[in-house]
Amino acid sequence: MIGLHLTADLHGCSLTTAAMLDEQALRGLCLSAVAAAGLTAVGELFHRFPQVEQEPQGITGVVLLAESHVAVHTWPERGAVTLDVYVCNFEADNSARAEVLLSALLQGFAPARVQRHALQRGSAA
Repeated sequence: MIGLHLTADLHGCSLTTAAMLDEQALRGLCLSAVAAAGLTAVGELFHRFPQVEQEPQGITGVVLLAESHVAVHTWPERGAVTLDVYVCNFEADNSARAEVLLSALLQGFAPARVQRHALQRGSAA
């Protein structure tokens, strides 16, 4: 098993970005980013958390990929988003596709600041 695990913490995301608060908008953003990256969605789950004390609550979305997964967590009360993209490189090197997927998600949220990390996972043995 060899793969690339990308994470990004987004700060300064606007509440006017539909995907911050709308489950269907986040779903659309994720699925279009997956398709644009040339990856294969095989399942999905999106959950919007209930409002607490007049504060908008976020959404968690996961798209299972034939190549692994993408997970998104929005924190509208903080103007933040966390992204997690993991691809396995079993039959092909999907690293470039993972980068395209992450870039599409970053573009969709247009954060003021991003902290990114990349981790090579696994070994050929």
